[in-house]
Amino acid sequence: MDAMINSGSNADSPSDVGAEAVTAGLEMQLLVRLLKLGSFINTPMKEGVCDPAGISATEMKVVMALAGEGALAGHDLVEIMGVPPMNVSRALAALRERGWIEDAVDPDNRRRKPVRLSHEGLAACDRMAPDLSAVANALLGKLTPRQKRDFAALSDIIIAHMAEWITSHHDDVPLKRG
Repeated sequence: MDAMINSGSNADSPSDVGAEAVTAGLEMQLLVRLLKLGSFINTPMKEGVCDPAGISATEMKVVMALAGEGALAGHDLVEIMGVPPMNVSRALAALRERGWIEDAVDPDNRRRKPVRLSHEGLAACDRMAPDLSAVANALLGKLTPRQKRDFAALSDIIIAHMAEWITSHHDDVPLKRG
């Protein structure tokens, strides 16, 4: 672990090495917390939003991705969501069957097959809004206004870094920037 923390160090003095080790250790602790948030959010979202809407968690994630990013192809969703292609394919098939998604056109790449939310998909998002609000209130309602602002600002920064990671490793994935 120490080798991981100190690898690639540009430290000039032992105190710099110590400070970098503390920073790297803290960054790893924060990453674990971020992973925990990503895991723990699944239960409230499933029980509070997905179950009432009659959709799976993967379908909800696809809907949220399309609502936030606009038209995306299946392989884009695989990269963004970090789930197996078969899961995305099943979610897209279920959403298409419900009429929540429709084919879109990529004017820059005719071979690419993006989908977007249909009018019914947008209406479904509107119908889910009260349940999303209830989950948001349950999870975030006890934060102070300042804590909410700070969390939003930090989340935006982290999300931007995640988007940079995804697009730097998968240049064909179109993500909105800010």
